Amino acid sequence: MDSAEREAILQAGIELFDAGRYLAAHELFEELWESTEGAEGDFFKGLIQAAIALHHFQSGNLEGAAKLYSGHRRCLAAYLPAHAGLDVERFLAEMQTFLRPVLEKRAGEAVPFRPEVRPRIVSRSENETGAG
Repeated sequence: MDSAEREAILQAGIELFDAGRYLAAHELFEELWESTEGAEGDFFKGLIQAAIALHHFQSGNLEGAAKLYSGHRRCLAAYLPAHAGLDVERFLAEMQTFLRPVLEKRAGEAVPFRPEVRPRIVSRSENETGAG
């Protein structure tokens, strides 16, 4: 896979993620992960885990969302503050804020998935211009 194809797949995955289509985004991130050698694969693995964590939350599987929380953070931490043009720092902060109610819930407590405040993957340039 050449770099232009990788970039197109990454952008398509980001668009799906930002639209709340987490399973579809996961599929594209997984394609990138499987075609990547070395430590760079952890970046895509982190995006995969983030997408599945939000899919679980959206589907009401709060335990599944909580289990994937630390995995995506661990994988993406090496890419702070930005990687591949993406604002990893902002993304991790948004994921933490959004999933905090899942992580802190009491047994039997319902936690609503609020799509209007869900995390988005923002490019570093969008963040610097205030867009996104």
